[in-house]
Amino acid sequence: MKIVTILGARPQFIKAASVSREVNFQAENGADIEEIIVHTGQHYDANMSHIFFKEMKLPKPQYSLGIGGSSHGQMIGQMVEKIEEILIIEKPDWVLVYGDTNSTLAGAISASKLNIKIAHIEAGLRSFNDNMPEEVNRILTDRISSLLFCPTKVAVNNLINEGFDKWKNNAELVLSGDVMQDSAIFYKEFSQKLNHLSFANDFILCTIHRVENTENSDKLKKIVFALNQIAKKKQVILPLHPRTKIALKKGKYDTRNLTIIEPVGYLNMIWLIDNCSLVMTDSGGLQKEAFFFRKPCITLREQTEWVELVQHGFNVIVSAEPDEIINAYKEHKPQQSYDMDLYGQGKASSMIVKKIISNIV
Repeated sequence: MKIVTILGARPQFIKAASVSREVNFQAENGADIEEIIVHTGQHYDANMSHIFFKEMKLPKPQYSLGIGGSSHGQMIGQMVEKIEEILIIEKPDWVLVYGDTNSTLAGAISASKLNIKIAHIEAGLRSFNDNMPEEVNRILTDRISSLLFCPTKVAVNNLINEGFDKWKNNAELVLSGDVMQDSAIFYKEFSQKLNHLSFANDFILCTIHRVENTENSDKLKKIVFALNQIAKKKQVILPLHPRTKIALKKGKYDTRNLTIIEPVGYLNMIWLIDNCSLVMTDSGGLQKEAFFFRKPCITLREQTEWVELVQHGFNVIVSAEPDEIINAYKEHKPQQSYDMDLYGQGKASSMIVKKIISNIV
């Protein structure tokens, strides 16, 4: 019984590490299951890709496509063409996709055209902003998937509210919990400090990479201005995504107070999250990781798909206006306990793999 897993971006490597480990565990204990990994190349920077496979002991991809760095349409089209060729060769029972990237949608389209069943991990998430390419990718992938693994009750309700029962008679919703929490729990003890970097006793971890921020020069300038002001009082460490690096080079941005570093591997990132006092980000995954490591989070976006973090006060959403960002930095202090079970307590990967095996049989 064969699964083809499609990966292409940093968050997907983190999620896949836990699921692939569970696949191997089940295979070693008698399950007739094999996983073939396809790396599309969407994250082509070494520190955004290869280091994750090495650090997290992810199985080496059997196929590496090297497709990245082009427009959304070009990237998805090229991926669909190449993934389809692989699926024809491998003839899998299932195609497994993660999250909301171009690689996710390309894998789902390729499988659906060949009538191969699709399992979507992180199904049902919605920011309700159709201008986000990730939102379109999520919705389309959900509509053609047969197993929809929802990380939260909110995600389940989103699909039900969209009329899931009417448009998908042969599909199944599964409240699985979040595989990123599985990874956070497992890899915390392996975290690694960046020894070449000088850390203040109290620092902020920040990431910026979303298209709506990096390709809007006015927004980016306001966000960077606010961060630079905050960094006058507290160290702000900014691992710089390749897209953000390009955007910053194009404009005149004052970053003199920021501690800008190259992208880091997962084990370094885990250490940074675990040792910072605050997370500021436009990343979806980092919002959750902040919660896993009991850190308050300020989200530099207009919406978030992780609404439960906002509802319970762990996360606050801000616009790009500097005053709003600075005020959130000064005032945001979660009042509820981080012991709250929002994401499945680290058992999601086991549930997902067992469910796929039961559907194959």
